[in-house]
Amino acid sequence: MNLIEKDLKYIWHPCSQMKDYEELKPIVIDRGKGVYLYDKDGKSYLDIVSSWWCNLLGHCNPKINEGMKQQLDQLEHVIFANFTHEPAIKLCEELAGILPEGLCKFNFSDNGSAAVECALKMAFQYQYQTGHPKKTRFMCLSEGYHGETIGALSVGSMDLYAKIYQPMLMDTIRIEAPDCYRCPFGKCRDDCDGECICHAEKAFEEFADETCAMIVEPLLQGSAGMRMYPPVYLKKLRRLCDRYQVLLIADEIATGFGRTGRMFAFDYAGVSPDIMCVSKGLTGGYIPMAITITTDQIYDAFYADYSEGKAFMHSHTYSGNPLGCSAGLAVQKILREDHILEQAATRAIYLNKKIEEAFLDHPNVGEIRHLGLINAIELTPDKKTKSDFPSQLRMGYQIYKEALKKGLILRPLGNVLYFNPPLIINEEEIDKAVNMCRESVREVLKV
Repeated sequence: MNLIEKDLKYIWHPCSQMKDYEELKPIVIDRGKGVYLYDKDGKSYLDIVSSWWCNLLGHCNPKINEGMKQQLDQLEHVIFANFTHEPAIKLCEELAGILPEGLCKFNFSDNGSAAVECALKMAFQYQYQTGHPKKTRFMCLSEGYHGETIGALSVGSMDLYAKIYQPMLMDTIRIEAPDCYRCPFGKCRDDCDGECICHAEKAFEEFADETCAMIVEPLLQGSAGMRMYPPVYLKKLRRLCDRYQVLLIADEIATGFGRTGRMFAFDYAGVSPDIMCVSKGLTGGYIPMAITITTDQIYDAFYADYSEGKAFMHSHTYSGNPLGCSAGLAVQKILREDHILEQAATRAIYLNKKIEEAFLDHPNVGEIRHLGLINAIELTPDKKTKSDFPSQLRMGYQIYKEALKKGLILRPLGNVLYFNPPLIINEEEIDKAVNMCRESVREVLKV
């Protein structure tokens, strides 16, 4: 029995209909280097989606490798209750210098969904302990995605992930999200003043008294098809939260650490959330780690004598794992010393230019949108109506399969193809990825 047969015998892969694997067998990856992965037969695959958006600085980055190797010989793990260690302290110190203003207290967990769960519980308990016990519900945007644990699913609005579990989920308040491609106000991004905040204003007027927090993916709704919206919306949302004493939670799991062109997406808005969740790029995609970061004001609401019962009784076995912290420290050092964001900004302009040259005039491309190195190509059978290809055609999936044959990992979001590469991608690699994508689209759409 070979490795593929053994895989199919034992492994239930994530976010997959396993019956698809009868046709498209699992690809056994042997090694990685930079933006490339290599299978057991030596075939290369350009990882244009950063292995689910987490590989920030390339596969097997030698500087991250070295940082983790040194830590491995010193300390692999220690209980994080009443114990600490230097890598965790240093990492928090590093992050405190780059976070939006006011965020200064760090609660460690092990993945993005866990960070969101932590944020929800923190917000709920904060409101209770500051004299607002009726504030027990959460607001979220339609088409949002915040993870796949029960609390995270509750504040997400993607039926693909959540619909079947509805009886298990919390009753949340869903607000119609910005959709700039199909803007009901007839605006484009350049002249937008966040008119669609009216939906949030209405919800706050009706439900703010019972709402403890609002959670958002800032500027980029990833799983919704890389939907992008302008910073003015976040500014107006911040003002609403302040007016109604609702906490604002920023899910920067996918957008943090330079993905959008700034260190954090909230940096574009010039305002700060009350709680921020980070993961994915935090360790460069090396090891599961997440942090829920908050303010002194929220932290102080939990600070009391033990007998008062105000402590935040929330924990994870691998909180503050030293190996994860060492990877995070290496990532911060590389970002700072190698001027990664500055270089990525130049590459972002180049990538968007190449994608527009290849696809802007294509009869089945409705929109190309970009934020930093993230580019989304929205496919449509009709540019005028902006309609979707029928879901049963699985058009994006067909293009994905064709791209794999050519050596490009291009995992679509429905009818949206996207590029979200490691920040260290170069122009030659960009050219190669765009050409392979264009050829794959041509093979499937015959245009």
